[in-house]
Amino acid sequence: MLTQRSPDTPICNAPPVALPGFGHIKRYWDKQTQLYTAKILPGQFYVTRNHEAITTVLGSCISACIRDPVKGIGGMNHFMLPDEGGKSFDDISLSDAARYGNYAMEMLINEILKNGGERRNLEAKVFGGGKIIKNMTNIGERNIQFAMHYLNMENIEVIASDVGSHHPRKVQYIPSTGKARVMKLRSLHNDTIIKRETSFMKDISQKPVQGEVDLF
Repeated sequence: MLTQRSPDTPICNAPPVALPGFGHIKRYWDKQTQLYTAKILPGQFYVTRNHEAITTVLGSCISACIRDPVKGIGGMNHFMLPDEGGKSFDDISLSDAARYGNYAMEMLINEILKNGGERRNLEAKVFGGGKIIKNMTNIGERNIQFAMHYLNMENIEVIASDVGSHHPRKVQYIPSTGKARVMKLRSLHNDTIIKRETSFMKDISQKPVQGEVDLF
């Protein structure tokens, strides 16, 4: 017996075409938001002109969500600065650690501008930077300070933020509307986030710093 579909039942079509260079990012249909959603991991970023969402889970890492609300394009990154033995933000501002942050921010902004965004329109929301790993230097705070300093220097207004504390966050961002939703993960059922970020920190500490990115 065939079951008729209610007119109110949404149809899950194929995902919208990703911008060039982002086909490798995993996307899935989110039943709650009724949107295709790109899931990014540490070291990744995603930019879109479509009405879709971007999500990630943050511990010590930071995410900048940047968009051009006039042109309808934006994206999110997920990064952290390599640990430099507890140095303060002022001590690392010109170091290789800061260059990793610069690269993560420049890649995101550059893709937005390359695909039609205009610098004068850009606005940002910033999330993450929690202190979730005990007995460890507060890398989260340095990540926050870096992101805020960078955006201020680039004259990109931070219109909202949720940073710090001792809780990981699940963040969802919709560039087409600018809407962001943050869920604090007050209890962890496993140590996946800690393992993922510890591995990421070790990885970036061993890799050479990426080259400079020309901003459009």
